[in-house]
Amino acid sequence: MRKLFVLFAAAAALTTAACNTVSGVGRDASAAGTAVANCADGKTC
Repeated sequence: MRKLFVLFAAAAALTTAACNTVSGVGRDASAAGTAVANCADGKTC
C-alpha cells in the first residue's frame, strides 16, 4: 500500500511540475479531453 501511495505521489509531482502550476494541469486535462472527443467524433486526431 505504501509503494502505491509513493507511486501516485511521484506521478502527481511530475504532472504538476510539467505544467508549472496547478491551473496548468486543469488546462492540460481540458485540452486532452477535447482532443479525445474530437477524435471520437471523427474530427482531427
